[in-house]
Amino acid sequence: MADKDLGRNHPIARRDFLQGAAITTLAAGLAPELAQAAETEKLAQAAPGYYPPTKLGMRGSHPGSFEAAHGLRDGDFWNNTAQLTDSGEEFDLVVVGGGISGLSAAYFYRQAKPNAKILILDNHDDFGGHAKRNEFSIAGHTMLLNGGTLEIDSPYPYSKTADGVMKALGVEPEALEKACNKPDIYKGLARATFFDKETFGKDQLVVGQPKNTQAWQAFLKQAPLSEAARAGILAIETGAADPLPGLTQAAKRDRLSRLSYADYLTTLLKADHGVLPYYQHRTDDLWGCGIDAISALDCWGVGLPGFGGLKLTKGGVTNRMGYTPAGYSESGGSYRFHFPDGNASIARLLVRALIPGSIEGHDVRDIVMAKADYSRLDVPGAPVRLRLNQVAVRARNAGKLVEVAYTAAAGGKPVMRVRAKDCVLASWNMMIPYLVPELPAAQKSALHKLIKTPLVYTSVALNNWQAFHKLGIRAVEAPGGYHTSFSLNNPVDIGGYKTTRDPAAPSLVRMVRTPARPGLPEREQHKAGRAELLSTPFETFEKQIRAQLARTLGPGGFDPGRDIAGIAVNRWPHGYAPEYNALSDGGTNAETPNIAGRKMFGRIAIANSDAGMAAYTDIAIDQAHRAVGELLAG
Repeated sequence: MADKDLGRNHPIARRDFLQGAAITTLAAGLAPELAQAAETEKLAQAAPGYYPPTKLGMRGSHPGSFEAAHGLRDGDFWNNTAQLTDSGEEFDLVVVGGGISGLSAAYFYRQAKPNAKILILDNHDDFGGHAKRNEFSIAGHTMLLNGGTLEIDSPYPYSKTADGVMKALGVEPEALEKACNKPDIYKGLARATFFDKETFGKDQLVVGQPKNTQAWQAFLKQAPLSEAARAGILAIETGAADPLPGLTQAAKRDRLSRLSYADYLTTLLKADHGVLPYYQHRTDDLWGCGIDAISALDCWGVGLPGFGGLKLTKGGVTNRMGYTPAGYSESGGSYRFHFPDGNASIARLLVRALIPGSIEGHDVRDIVMAKADYSRLDVPGAPVRLRLNQVAVRARNAGKLVEVAYTAAAGGKPVMRVRAKDCVLASWNMMIPYLVPELPAAQKSALHKLIKTPLVYTSVALNNWQAFHKLGIRAVEAPGGYHTSFSLNNPVDIGGYKTTRDPAAPSLVRMVRTPARPGLPEREQHKAGRAELLSTPFETFEKQIRAQLARTLGPGGFDPGRDIAGIAVNRWPHGYAPEYNALSDGGTNAETPNIAGRKMFGRIAIANSDAGMAAYTDIAIDQAHRAVGELLAG
C-alpha cells in the first residue's frame, strides 16, 4: 500500500514528543533517529518539562540508550575515550540499572541501612527498565499502556520477600483485580484470527474463539486452509485419542520433553504440515520464538491444545532433566493484576518510596495518574539519587571500595568515576563481563550464555475504536502478521484513571512482535531477532503497523490516516530474561548458567531477573534481595 493510503502523510505523534512539544531541531549530518537521540541528550533530566513517558516513536532500547555500551562490547570505547574524570562522589551503594531489580536492591539496602547514600545509574531516558510506561493524551483523554512487562504474575506464588515488598508498597493484587478490572467494557466483543494472503493465500478475518467441535467446524470452514490442514486443526483442538498408549505418566512426560511442539503435532498427532503456520507463533508471547524451538512438555504446561488424549495430571510434573514445565507448579501460581501502564506502576511506587517528593500522591491507586518530577531524582545531598541517560562502562574492586565509571549512554565524554562501599549490577547479565573484565573466565562464559529474548510491544493510539466495535472484536491473532497479535488495551479503572467506554472515544491498541528465525535453536533464534531489531528503523515499523491494521480492520471502516493518533514502538533487542529450555540448553535446570554467573566478586554483587533465569517481577525482586544479602553478609 502507498504511504498516502496508509495515512503517513497525516500529522501524528510518531517521533519524539515531549509534553506535546515536538523536538524539531536535528543535528546536522546525522540519520533521523540518531539526530533525535543527540537532541534529547541535551535535555537533562533536571530541565523543566522533562517527562519521558509521553515520548513516542522508537522507545524501549531507544536511540541514545545503547551506543556507548555497544562501543564497550566491540572494544572501541576505551580506545576513543579520554581519561576518567573523578567526580569526588562517594556512596554506600551504587546500583547499575534502574529497573525493578535495581530499584528493589536500593530498597532492600535502605531497609538494612536507613542512613545509606545510594546512587542508581540507568542508560535509558526513564527509569523502570523493562517496566516501561507509554502515556498518550488524545482529545483530552489521558491513556496508558505498558511498554514492557504487563502483569504481576508468575508460575509460582510470590516468595515471602517479594510479596512483602508488594504489600509494603500497598499493592494488594487480589483486591485490586476485583475492584479495578472492568472486562464488561468489551462485553459482546470476541477474539478473531486474521489469515494473511502472504502466508495463507488470502486475507481473511475469522471472528470467534471456538470451544467445541461444532464451533471449530464453523470456524475452519471460513479459514483459507486446505482440507488436510482443517482436519488436522480439528483433531488437535477436539481429539481425544491417546498418541502414546501404554506409557506411564512419567514416560509420556519424558517423551514430550524430547521433541518440539511442532514435531509433536506432525509426528505423534500425525497432523498435516499445513497446520504449522496456524500454530507457529502460539509460543511467541512467552518464549519469543515459535513452536519449532519449544518442547511439547512446556507447551502442555501452558495449556496449548493437542494433549487431551494423554490424560496427563498436574501433580509431580517434571521431565527427565528435573525441571517443571512452564506454567505448572504444585501450588498453582501467583496472583495476577495489571496496572494500566503494566508494571511501570511498580517501578514508580519504588521510586516514590526511595525518593520522597519525586512522584506526587501517597497510595497505590493514585500512582497511576501521578506525575513524576524528574528534577527531584538526582538532587545533590539526597540520600538516594537516580541518574538517567548514563551507562556504566566499568566496575572495579579497588581496595575496600568499588570504583564505577559511567558516561552518556549515546556515547560521549566525559567518563565520570564514583566510588562506593558496595555495588549491585542489576543490568543485563551478558554485558557484565565487559563492565568487570577481571571476572574469572568461567563466570564470564556463564554470563554470556544468558541470551535475552528480543521482543516488541507496540502502542498505537486511536482516535476511536469503532472499527473493532463494528466487527465485534477486541483482540486479533495474526499467525502470519508482522505483529502476531494485537488487542484493545486491557480495561482497568483505578484511582482517577478510566478506560473509555464509548467506541467513538480514543483508545489504545497493544501489538506484539517477537522476531525470530524458525529452524534454529531458541538462543540462536534470539540472536537473529536481536540483530533484526537493531537494524530496523522506526519508519519500517510504522508502515507495517499501518498496513496491518488497515488490512485487518478495513472491513470495519478503519482508516489509518484518519484513525491513528500516535505510535510508540517499544523495541527490546535484549528483552526478557532467558528461561531453561530442555531442547536447547541440555543438562539440568540445576546447572543453568545463571548460578555460576551471579557469584559475588569482591564487593560487586549481581542481580536482575537474568540472575534468576526467569522473566517475572517476583524473580527480579528476589534476586535483588539475594544480591544485597550477599553484600551485607560479606
